[in-house]
Amino acid sequence: MSKTSLPASARTPRLREALIAAAFTADGLLERLGAPAYAALARSETVPALRATRGESPLDTLVRLFLLQRPVPVARAAAALPLEECLEDGWVVREGDLIGATVDVRPYGGPEGQDWFIVSDLGCAVGGAGGIGSHEEGVVLGVGGASTTLAGITVRRPVASALDLGTGSGIQALHAAQHATRVTATDVNPRALDFTRLTLALSGAAPADLREGSLFEPVGSRTYDLIVSNPPFVISPGARLTYRDGGMGGDDLCRTLVQQAGDRLNEGGYAQFLANWQHVEGEDWQDRVRAWVPPGCDAWIVQREVQDITQYAELWLRDSGDHRTDPAVYAQRYEAWLDEFEARSTKAVGFGWITLRKSVAAAAGHPSVVAEEWPHAVEQPLGPAVEAHFLRQDYLREHDDAALLAAHFTLAEEVVQEQVGLPGAEDPEHVVLRQNRGMRRATKVDAVGAGFAGVCDGSLPAGRILDAIAQLMAEDPVLLRDRTPQAIRLLVEEGFLEPLRGGAPLR
Repeated sequence: MSKTSLPASARTPRLREALIAAAFTADGLLERLGAPAYAALARSETVPALRATRGESPLDTLVRLFLLQRPVPVARAAAALPLEECLEDGWVVREGDLIGATVDVRPYGGPEGQDWFIVSDLGCAVGGAGGIGSHEEGVVLGVGGASTTLAGITVRRPVASALDLGTGSGIQALHAAQHATRVTATDVNPRALDFTRLTLALSGAAPADLREGSLFEPVGSRTYDLIVSNPPFVISPGARLTYRDGGMGGDDLCRTLVQQAGDRLNEGGYAQFLANWQHVEGEDWQDRVRAWVPPGCDAWIVQREVQDITQYAELWLRDSGDHRTDPAVYAQRYEAWLDEFEARSTKAVGFGWITLRKSVAAAAGHPSVVAEEWPHAVEQPLGPAVEAHFLRQDYLREHDDAALLAAHFTLAEEVVQEQVGLPGAEDPEHVVLRQNRGMRRATKVDAVGAGFAGVCDGSLPAGRILDAIAQLMAEDPVLLRDRTPQAIRLLVEEGFLEPLRGGAPLR
């Protein structure tokens, strides 16, 4: 198969039916392979899956053909597929008595149990990028950790329009098609648009408006209710690989993407990105990324990981397979990465999520811009927690301290209290509130904060609860009312307390 030749999508319903009938689905794979072999695939290890599919069932055949890219006998392929159609449409090719796949097809479970399929270049669906340097420029990857992370953090609410910028194999467009009336997908690589068309068709999703070009150029001045992008964010000394290298210096591509997104959002719309950013000598990373936030937008910036420049260079040199080249060539390329970082005074690189929301308050000069480091485990999908974060920011902007004291609150679901101190001590050294949902935060509180949170069931306003606590602790109620709103504000901001409106939680 030539690089530009991809399967036709007109008859994908027949192929989809065959894949599902054979249980070539995410659940079917797990059951057939077993958890260890299934997990090994994510590490680019195929031997356990090959051992598990030595039988001759249609599922064994499809796993070997489309997921592991091993040729199978014609008779086995004919028993598992509408073979003549697949040959005519270009999904497979025949060489003698063997049938081989022309593309990777990976089963992918949708959020509501849908049976989806991600189509990508050969060798690029299992385990993500991991050393695919033998492939040509313009390769299109399948599902990886970054794409599933973005899908998980995206706010999923019904919208009229969504834009997947830099669509790749179409994973984000596929998710967006479930809750957006119109989906537009763009990519600088025309081959990626062809793969997105195949992914949508084979997954039984509505087609998207596919447009070729860089950043927002393909859509002009159009605006959207949701924008998502897993861009080529790698900070590299060149643009060798389209899927990862943006072709701009440093973190300029991510900065440009974020800055330009504000003008493309409808009121109340969200833009959500994965990004890398430089940690520059003498500059706070939070200040750097905050400066990217466009006017009229609130923002939540979460740094998930930081790597020093040597770790970062080695990661992406391995990704492109350079560690398998001649040692002198590897050293030369490593030097080029370090030269790039030295020229930009970069000491480390951060990775994380950026969410923008266009809001009236931000447009009026009162944006909420939160930038934080959170390397700890979170509960995916996180989309509901992201939306709740911005709703809480709205609430806190609208309520001064007096209004907070008159408000009613409930303790969020699955918040537990931990007491920390020496064994046998009469009182704990401190009390910790811990979330088991969403961001899974933990925060220290004093005795007043613990007591307040513990009795918040929505029945009494905050001020009356504090008066009762003051009486129990023999404190001045006026002083307690004066000093406690800031603590309440923090517990609301971080999601430990949920404000009530009309007797219902703020959602």
